[in-house]
Amino acid sequence: MELHNRSVRTDVRELGALVGEVLAAQTSTEAYETVEDLRNAAIGYRRGEVSNRDRLHESIDDLSTTREGIVARAFTTYFELINLAEERERVRAIRSADDEGALHDSFEATIAEFAEEGVEPDALRNLLEDVLIEPTFTAHPTEARRATVKAKLRSIATHLGELDERNLTERERSAIWRDVTAEVTSLWGTRQVRQRPPEPEDEARNVGWYLENTLFDVIGDAYEEFEETIATEYEDVDCPKLFEFRSWAGSDRDGNPFVTPEVTDETLERQRAVAIEKYRDRCKRLSAVLSQDGDRYALDDGLAESLAADAERFPTVVEEARERYPDEPYRQKLRLMRERLDRVDDVRPGEYPDGDAFLADLDAIADSLAADGQDAVRESFVEPLRRQVDTFGFTLASLDLRDHRENHTEAVAEAVAVEGVDYRGMDEAEREAFLSEAILQKNPVVDVDAPGDVSETTERVLRRFEELAGWQDEYGQQAIDTYCISMTEEPSHVLEVLFLADQVGAVSLPDHCGLDVVPLLETESALNGAERILGALFDNEAYATALSVRGDVQEVMLGYSDSNKENGFLAANWDLYENQRRIARFCREEDVTLRLFHGRGGSISRGGGPMNEALLALPNETVTGQVKFTEQGEAIAEKYANPRIAERELEQMLDAQVRSRREANEEPTEDVPERWVDAMETMAPAAREAYRDLLNTDGFVTYFGQATPISVVENLNLGSRPASRSGERTVEDLRAIPWVFSWTQTRLILPGWYALASGLDAYLDEVGESEGIETLREMYEEWPFFRTTLDNAGLALARTEPEIAAEYADLADDDLRERFFPELIGEYERGRELVLEISGRDQLLRREWLSESLGRRNPYVDPLNLLQASLLGRTHRTEAEERTLRLTVNGIAAGMKNTG
Repeated sequence: MELHNRSVRTDVRELGALVGEVLAAQTSTEAYETVEDLRNAAIGYRRGEVSNRDRLHESIDDLSTTREGIVARAFTTYFELINLAEERERVRAIRSADDEGALHDSFEATIAEFAEEGVEPDALRNLLEDVLIEPTFTAHPTEARRATVKAKLRSIATHLGELDERNLTERERSAIWRDVTAEVTSLWGTRQVRQRPPEPEDEARNVGWYLENTLFDVIGDAYEEFEETIATEYEDVDCPKLFEFRSWAGSDRDGNPFVTPEVTDETLERQRAVAIEKYRDRCKRLSAVLSQDGDRYALDDGLAESLAADAERFPTVVEEARERYPDEPYRQKLRLMRERLDRVDDVRPGEYPDGDAFLADLDAIADSLAADGQDAVRESFVEPLRRQVDTFGFTLASLDLRDHRENHTEAVAEAVAVEGVDYRGMDEAEREAFLSEAILQKNPVVDVDAPGDVSETTERVLRRFEELAGWQDEYGQQAIDTYCISMTEEPSHVLEVLFLADQVGAVSLPDHCGLDVVPLLETESALNGAERILGALFDNEAYATALSVRGDVQEVMLGYSDSNKENGFLAANWDLYENQRRIARFCREEDVTLRLFHGRGGSISRGGGPMNEALLALPNETVTGQVKFTEQGEAIAEKYANPRIAERELEQMLDAQVRSRREANEEPTEDVPERWVDAMETMAPAAREAYRDLLNTDGFVTYFGQATPISVVENLNLGSRPASRSGERTVEDLRAIPWVFSWTQTRLILPGWYALASGLDAYLDEVGESEGIETLREMYEEWPFFRTTLDNAGLALARTEPEIAAEYADLADDDLRERFFPELIGEYERGRELVLEISGRDQLLRREWLSESLGRRNPYVDPLNLLQASLLGRTHRTEAEERTLRLTVNGIAAGMKNTG
């Protein structure tokens, strides 16, 4: 049976033609012909039909201001639609492979392999019990598209799915395509670029959309598939809870003064309201199914006792339920459950105190159905809802608070100064001792309600902690129970947060600790000092007590973005790998369970790439079963907008984590040959030195400003957070996202490969070319860390286009161009050569579909790049030209499927 009616070529061809039709209809035939001329000129050069881009340059130079805007819009719209075509192709590939039993990285294959290798049921049960995967959605500004544009694209994607998967009559097909045409026409007339930055509430709602509209429904299907997979080989192994979702949207304050307590409160309230409404709706649906006659089916004791408790709690409502549903006990129970849900945010008593209480009632229904031999009903209708409640609770996604450590230090110093304590004058040991003693003493040190004459920063921090205690009272501790500290460098930075939480009652040792306090290690010094920081904390009486209350689980966050920006791609990856191992070994020696929180971005240079491969490449020592990682920007849309793709992503994460955990159990300390470590210890410092030499060379920051669209990116209204921490144009102060975004726009993906060649060559020079290449090939074949690192660099190299990058380099002062551009291209060319030689491939990309995608896109991105470079080169731009310039940024981001 054919599963699909279309192919990616059909979608690309028909959507591309539709863009042309809409363009001609909404503008003019002449405008359409202009875009076609540009398209054909770009394709002709890429195919080798012409020897240069002169015709393309001439056509761009001849465009009027109005026509420039039309060209930018046409190519941007094209890429938005082609991205949908490729999304649809991924769904086809998943469904077809699943139907044929040929999905790679599948949980099904792993369970079959475990059974064949003789993994006992108890071993599998323990393995699954260890696993908890926590995708954490952030509001980091890497999504260039407006919400309105995304909504239109999702509608078009739905229509494409109908055309592809449904058996339709010709009339039905025509009606759907008419709707697609209408949506594309509407899209053409919609403003692509935001006129104002999104507010934090917008970002929280954006993240919430994926939780509400995709993942909430997908999670039940995913668990059903996992359970069926396990049952094919293991009869008595149940599938435990494997996933939780968390969010920073509406709670991350690092560098964002607009995330106020009111924003966080609104986010918590909205998320709870959404969850409650979802459960109420599901209970109504369940009531339509569970119409069993009480005279024919006996209730088990648990459900009978639950109904009796409801009768005492709501005698009037119970009577009404009995009248409405006589002899239908399940419907009576569900009516009472809806009543309790209605009262969650109500002055009337009797509400569910938390999601666990609601889950307990669902368990009573499920157990009663099972006792009556109605497992089919339980599995199809009750179990998916149980999984939803178990996963999302009443919080939908638990929030993490985050702020920069300097703000906490200032707040503590000012607050205790009112009480006569000179915190600023203390050294690190004195601060640790003071904070520990203050936390352990019974009475508070500061009056958070009335701290006296303090700065705005201190007032803001103290108010946040005061609100934290209230949020936990109102929404439950699990709704907001993690506090992440950016740029942690010392143990006192962690103790300061514990102290502030103690002052408001969110921590009350030795009995209560309502927070996981999480150091975010981002700099080279922090990573290398991790054992010192953690050691001091574990030895500190107050912190050790708090850790014990939290189950002796220490979460540590690793910052991939700033580490890369500080050290370069190769050195950052090695630093992170080695320090993860050291942290894990140290925690194990201290009998503390480590939960690593990987602060990954969407791009390769910010820790991006396929998550399943990233999980498999982690050092064995770090794989405790619990893992947490950030998801942000366009990566969220790519992974979680389509339900089938979202389910596949969850399966791949689970498969990788289960495999990694089993390997870690069998080999707790990863056996990495000493010569491989020696090779990395030679490569990484050399790469770091080469990278820092570039950044520190006089004039490089100026060159970066002239040869990239950073000035446009900084003002794109991508997110509510400022582009730099202090407003200064320095590489150190610039946030990692605009740094990567700007290079990506120029098609010179420097952050993803620069200094890789310098590092590799340093090793080859030391041991000799022949021996060195042989060792590097062995490392690539046998070491997941090195293979993933090199493949990711290969992807960044493959996406780099030196000829296009040269157009941007020409915008810089001549002396700066001659100093920097040849060096950058030399590093690129040598890196490309070495990746091919080590991997043994004749192309940089390992995946054929990705190569096809780049080949399909490149000719269409080129005109946008040339137009953008032309606009950037103008000393004075009109308002219309500025709009077009911003639109080219969106278009190139869509064409590259990446921002920062």
